[in-house]
Amino acid sequence: MQSHDFTPTPWIRLKDWIARALRGELRLPPWWLRDVGGSDFKRTGEEFLRHFIEIAHLSPQARVLEIGCGSGRMALPLTRYLHGGAYTGVDITPNSIAWCQRQITHRHPHFTFVHADLYNKRYNPQGKYQARTYTFPFEDGTFDFVFLTSVLTHLLPADTSRYLHEIARLLAPEGNALLTFFLLNDEQAALAAADQNDIAFRYGEDPYRVRDVDIPESAVAYQESYVLAQLAACGLALEGPIRYGRWSGRADGLSYQDILLVRHT
Repeated sequence: MQSHDFTPTPWIRLKDWIARALRGELRLPPWWLRDVGGSDFKRTGEEFLRHFIEIAHLSPQARVLEIGCGSGRMALPLTRYLHGGAYTGVDITPNSIAWCQRQITHRHPHFTFVHADLYNKRYNPQGKYQARTYTFPFEDGTFDFVFLTSVLTHLLPADTSRYLHEIARLLAPEGNALLTFFLLNDEQAALAAADQNDIAFRYGEDPYRVRDVDIPESAVAYQESYVLAQLAACGLALEGPIRYGRWSGRADGLSYQDILLVRHT
């Protein structure tokens, strides 16, 4: 039988390397580290860089913390913007942190990455610590800007409450934080009744619902009133309106998930 195996010659490999460099792909992590659902890794990072600047008024000199940095989807575009500032990324998946340390910190020393070995049934089932009691290893008031994208959509109430308290602790007095949620409210419920929600949150009771009863952390939605009450309990308040997302079927959604910008009260 004739073999159809094909091993690229060094010249073909070099041409492929050059082509990928011209497309800006060499700095992206391998596909198996891009656990970002159906979203486009690079496009979503660029989208949120715009949100950080336009909604949160992020300064290039800011001290930035990302909780749930993954393999650098948001960090990579920020390397072009943060000049004079600094970035710290935290994530529960060690392979993603290792890639970021090798590929991003090596080129941008003001970008650092920290592994938090937290249990999550979906993302880190062997994790040593529980998010509901975790203290992030940073001093009070360290950061001017904290953000979590598609993180609180994977946390249950006790974990979410702890994260919000930690965000309030870590923010500098004039700092702010950008958070994304799946919010349950009257308009979302009406769209759900019309089968317009992209995700069906069928399980659980107030104040939250989950998509998958077997793996609750795969997607979690919260009552909007509950989120606002939790923010208030932490000394945080909305800065500007909620920017609702397209997931619920809203035609005018700014992003996919719902975006909240908060700061100290």
